[in-house]
Parts: sequence; structure tokens; C-alpha cells
Amino acid sequence: MKFYIIAGEASGDLHGSNLIAALKKQNPDAQFRAWGGDKIKSQGATLVKHYKELAFMGFIEVVRNLKEILSNISICKKDIDAYKPEALILIDYPGFNLRIAKWAHKKNIRVIYYVSPQIWAWNTSRVHKIKKIVDQMICIIPFEKAFYASYGMETFYAGHPLMEVYKKFIPDPDFKKNNKLTSSPILLLMPGSRRQEISKMLPIMLEASRAFPEYQIAIAALHSIGSDFYNQFSDPENVNLIYEKNYQLLNVCDIAWISSGTASLEAAIFGVPHVVCYKGSTISYQVAKRLVKVKYISLVNLIADETIVPELIQENLTVTNLCTATETITSKSASIKESYKRSVVSQLGDGTTSKVVAKEILNHL
Repeated sequence: MKFYIIAGEASGDLHGSNLIAALKKQNPDAQFRAWGGDKIKSQGATLVKHYKELAFMGFIEVVRNLKEILSNISICKKDIDAYKPEALILIDYPGFNLRIAKWAHKKNIRVIYYVSPQIWAWNTSRVHKIKKIVDQMICIIPFEKAFYASYGMETFYAGHPLMEVYKKFIPDPDFKKNNKLTSSPILLLMPGSRRQEISKMLPIMLEASRAFPEYQIAIAALHSIGSDFYNQFSDPENVNLIYEKNYQLLNVCDIAWISSGTASLEAAIFGVPHVVCYKGSTISYQVAKRLVKVKYISLVNLIADETIVPELIQENLTVTNLCTATETITSKSASIKESYKRSVVSQLGDGTTSKVVAKEILNHL
């Protein structure tokens, strides 16, 4: 059985690699061709393009790179046509993947969408299009099943794949020592994965951190960004840049300031009180503000349907507000951790998502 997988971001690469492993275990003859990353490639898939070539953030960046995006869509269609898969598995990345899904549906290729696009946040009318072009929708956020059901679309939910990543996590007992971290409490800064968002948020985070001298500062850094970029904002003498070790950092830190996204949910799973931050380009934010229809930007608050962690968005992300929010989460640390367990983690499944999803996909086919 031949599968074609498209994952346009790091999280999709992670979830896609785990799904491939589960599919191969249940169907050893399965073959895979993919757009993804190193993790998907490590599972034996033939990689067509790396997601790092596809990452465009915000409305303005997409417009500027529209020619390249359209070229990639054309390349992808031709490659799928030549490969002739039994099924196309799309992982999030809706701007690209929904266009491919529409084309594949017309070609009578089975379309499976794993990690639903967050259409419940904005442009909910797209659900009518999805009903027509997607054969099987697999959700990873608890409330998505009810959202699709309200439009008469049946979906499948088997928990969040982050839970199985967490269950496989092995703490490094020497992590602090090997990364020059002392016994003092740790304030973890997670300013995002793209230069644009890092440059807007990290300076504010670093300035605010001076108000908390009792904490040592660690930055969750990425090799793809590089030390020179981070060091233009920070003093290497007082800040630890720690690369590609997010789970080890979440395991040892006491509080965190986190760019909105999956990292907020990961922090909740690890029981880390945190403040969710977001600051993007003014134009992109103003466009998004008029389209987004949800009360929160943090997955933690969205899943719980209540404010568990503070959110500081755009002009509200200031040094003063970040300091005030931090005092709040430190004073309510115990109740925040309890809320994580009761209202968030309890809904995310038992850590067998990839196995269950693989079985569901094979049964569906």
C-alpha cells in the first residue's frame, strides 16, 4: 500500500513520523513518499521537500512568497500523479493542504486529513468545502469532534499525539549540570521558531526577566536560527542558550514565557505554569484580529474553555504586563497545575494515538 504524506511544519513532521511507524507496524509492506522533515525521513519515507523550504508565517509573508508557494503546489500535484498512492495523508498546514485535497478529490485519490485545520478559529465556512473533499477527518483536539458534528460531518478522535511523545520522554539526570544550570529556579523563554516572531518577542522577554533576579534564564533555541541571531538580543554571560532540548527544559524549569502554539500545550502536560505571548507584524495581526472568532489563542485555555494561563497578545505584550502576569502565575502555581490535570490533560488520551489512528486509517481504506 502506497501513502503520500504532506507535513509543512515541525509538529507535522513529528506526528507524521510516529504515524508512519505505526502504519508500518500494522502493514509492513506500506510505502511512503512525503513532504516533511528529518523525522519523517528517518522512518523510511522518500522525502520530496523539507518543511523548512515551505515555512511562511503571516499574511504578508505569504503574499510576498506567493509565486514560490504556487510553484510548490504545482510540483506536489505532479509528484502525487506520478507516484499514484492509495491514499493521501495531509497533516495540518491548511493553506497548502486544502488546495491539494481539492485537486486529489477530483483525481479520485483517497484524502485523509490528520490534525484538522483550525477552521473553528476563523473562516468556519470552510467546513462545507472540507466535507466535500476530505474522505476521513482525524482530529487531535477534543472539542473538534463536536464542532464538525454540528455541521453534520463525522470525524475520528483518539487523543492528542503529544501525549505519546510525552510518555516516551526520558529525563536526563545530568541535564542541568551539562547545560550550566544551577540549583536556582529557572525561567524558560520560548520565543518561537521563526526569526520574525523571535525578534519581536525576545527583547521584551529579556527586559522583563531583569525584574526576576532570583531566576536563571534559559532560552529554548533552535540550530536553524543560530547563536548570532539570539545573541544580538541577549547577554551570553547571563542567559543560557540551549538548543533542541525543549522537553528537557520543560522538565526542569519552574515557570515559562511561551510563544503561542503547541509549546503552550506541552508546558501544560509537563505541569509548567506559563504566560502565553504573541507579537507579530501589525498588518498580519490586524487582518487576523478581524477573522479570528475564538476567545483564546492558547490551546490550554481553548481546551479548558476557561482562562488557566494569561495571554498577552500584540500591544498587550509589554514588559510591565509580562511582569504582572508572571507574579500571578507564581502566586497561583499549585491551582494552575491542578487545572491542567483536571481540564486539559485528562482530555488528551492515553498516549496511544498513532497506533489507534493507524488502525482507523487502514480499516477505512
